[in-house]
Amino acid sequence: MPRATTDRFNRSHEPAIKSASSRNGGSGVTGGSGSGDSRAQNPLFNTERFGQHILKNPAVAQAIVDKANLRPTDKVLEVGPGTGNLTVRILEKAKGVTAVEMDPRMAAELTKRVQGKPEQHKLDIIIGDFVKAELPYFDVCISNTPYQISSPLVFRLLSHRPIFRCAILMFQREFALRLVARPGDVFWSRLSANVQLYAKVDHVMKVSKNSFRPPPQVESSVVRIVPIDPPPPVKFEEFDGLTRVLFSRRNKCCHANFGARGVLEMMEANWKTWCAQKQKPIESPVTFKTKVDSILTGT
Repeated sequence: MPRATTDRFNRSHEPAIKSASSRNGGSGVTGGSGSGDSRAQNPLFNTERFGQHILKNPAVAQAIVDKANLRPTDKVLEVGPGTGNLTVRILEKAKGVTAVEMDPRMAAELTKRVQGKPEQHKLDIIIGDFVKAELPYFDVCISNTPYQISSPLVFRLLSHRPIFRCAILMFQREFALRLVARPGDVFWSRLSANVQLYAKVDHVMKVSKNSFRPPPQVESSVVRIVPIDPPPPVKFEEFDGLTRVLFSRRNKCCHANFGARGVLEMMEANWKTWCAQKQKPIESPVTFKTKVDSILTGT
């Protein structure tokens, strides 16, 4: 049965369903005329509030599940199940599925879809925000990701413990290309460096925008993320701070980025804090700027 992660989700938070006449400027045009919005006939697809795009292509849905190489003992986390076109296929292969859905309407639709079937007992629905939800143990994550949480979703997964086996995730095409980019590529970015320090990322397949309802304005891609186990002994916050400096001005050399206003002062303050925590002496005849210059020159 669905369970809410917060009491904020109730009927008052559901988007209002406008009548067909009001959407057509009061002209009295109805869905029966064939000229009205298709969502007027099915209010479930009034998805503007949460930015949802329901995957309707069965071939794509099956291909995504197949790429996960699910085992009968796997517990799967699905983010943004929508009406369950991916979920029902996952339930056929996995031991159980925990689906995190923001929209109570979608959660109700998914519950209705498996009600009275054997798969009902293998499905647990969490109604709420994935970024804030308490995640259970899972072996594999599969997601038709809402575009607005793409980056938070990736880093939430990579910080999850225990480490999962793999994730098959659908993103906006440009975001996916940034995830898989290599140094020297046009899409190589701070996101690429941060993710690839902790995981191996591969591009799996392209997905046309016509595979969704309603269709988004951009094309999509599916990527596979396999966390590095054991992870490197590097704190994400520290590495992210480094890449933030390095990618702050892409057309400048590294030395210029570290010489930007306030950067050296911030780094020196952080270094002094680290020395205090490690009980290391701070006194040094060499200035901090000279230290940074020597490191940049040596690398």
